[in-house]
Amino acid sequence: MEKQRQDQKYHLEASKISRFVQQCCLFLFIFTIFTTKTQALDLADALSKSILYFESQRSGRLPYNQRVTWRDHSGLTDGLEQGVDLVGGYYDAGDQVKFGLPMAFTVTMLSWSLIEYCQQIADAGELEHTMEAIKWGTDYFIKAHTSPNVLWAEVGDGDTDHYCWQRPEDMTTSRQAYKIDENNPGSDLAGETAAAMAAASIVFKKTNRHYSHLLLHHAQELFEFADKYRGKYDGSVGVVKSYYASVSGYMDELLWAATWLYKATDKKEYFNYVITNAHSFGGTGWAITEFSWDVKYAGLQVIASKFLIEQKHKKHSDILEQYRSKAEFYVCSCLNKNINGSNVERTPAGLLYIREWNNMQYVSTATFLLTIYSDFLRNSNQVLSCHGGTFGHEEILGFAKSQIDYILGSNPMNMSYLVGYGSNYPQRVHHRGASIVSFRGNKGFIGCTQGYDNWYSKLEPNPNVLVGALVGGPDFEDNFVDQRDNYMQTEACTYNTAPLVGVFAKLLELEKQKLDYNHNSLLVASY
Repeated sequence: MEKQRQDQKYHLEASKISRFVQQCCLFLFIFTIFTTKTQALDLADALSKSILYFESQRSGRLPYNQRVTWRDHSGLTDGLEQGVDLVGGYYDAGDQVKFGLPMAFTVTMLSWSLIEYCQQIADAGELEHTMEAIKWGTDYFIKAHTSPNVLWAEVGDGDTDHYCWQRPEDMTTSRQAYKIDENNPGSDLAGETAAAMAAASIVFKKTNRHYSHLLLHHAQELFEFADKYRGKYDGSVGVVKSYYASVSGYMDELLWAATWLYKATDKKEYFNYVITNAHSFGGTGWAITEFSWDVKYAGLQVIASKFLIEQKHKKHSDILEQYRSKAEFYVCSCLNKNINGSNVERTPAGLLYIREWNNMQYVSTATFLLTIYSDFLRNSNQVLSCHGGTFGHEEILGFAKSQIDYILGSNPMNMSYLVGYGSNYPQRVHHRGASIVSFRGNKGFIGCTQGYDNWYSKLEPNPNVLVGALVGGPDFEDNFVDQRDNYMQTEACTYNTAPLVGVFAKLLELEKQKLDYNHNSLLVASY
């Protein structure tokens, strides 16, 4: 009996030790998962920093809750010479010109991100900041649209601006403003601005109905103006040609604007516009391998594809299928699954490569469209058909994630091309405000040549970190030179970062789901 009690005691103690070891191993395993994931890809950090970036690009009188403290008020007399209030909006990149077309595309992409991934962005605690970023742009568009057929296209002059290297707070360059109107049309600019305001009206529909209605009113007027008085805006505003020329013309923007107005209003007139002009405007004709501030076809085709699953659109399924065919051409080209060499090129390490100057803008937009299309296929239980075979939504999203991995540091340079993320990122971003001592720290005036002599040519890192900016990125061989004068690689733009907001939010949600699944599976397995 005594021996039996001793054996039972031994087995009980052994069981306790075994359970203790099991629990310790479980804790260490879970801890390892969390720390490894955090070190490898901190998507919550990437998301919050990408949204913060837009505060660095603000023009006008900064609000009390401005978080980027090295910036201050600027451009406070914009529009004064023309008798119109054009204070506000965004500087597009590292200079101080306010270009309407890329600004509008930036707002469209921020709004689209929030429309698709509102809950994910809210769960990450970034909903309010994202809405503020959108509203900073749309508030300016409301000011710039001074009458039904007048839209102010640009403030500042790119040529004179580039003679100076100054903080925006010190600007002495021309603030000449340029507009489009009935006699000087700009269907591309008016169309993209209409799309931005229509998309933003969806964003604010639940929380600020009056503002949403106001945006929609402006969007409808701008679309009517764009459609009635047709012409390229760079033909009316000649100073923009060297910077944001409308190479694709305006037909893509007209279809794009009508699509967003249909999504915002559910009015058949806008849907019918997209259908009846599908062929003549190139919506079902152009097979495109880029999506950008200039070329909207791929984005338009992806949205039109999603209309196919709605019963009310069945009678137009033949046209919508043509839109979808072109959307899938774009997706297949990114996956390298088209024939006849019609794929997007890649660097040796696998980064999508469109062109030398600011290539990352095309990577971020492609990643966004791939993510959107992956969701569409998953939700409709369909697959992608390419010449190279059929592919499921997981494969498409997996490739999109590979591009995000590259952006955030999984590349031959071990460089995060999202500034401020990780420990190794570009230190000498081509950006006037970031490269000169903060105005809030040193209010002494810095002139044009002084900025070039004392700051532009310095070898040291920028004194201010342009957090969340996505720079132009590496060349075709994955090489990157972190120099301020290497503007093709080190300049960042608002439309580079904007598409990443939605993608980061989507991938963050999936990462959390995966961690929760692993955590729960391990807990079950331990008992």
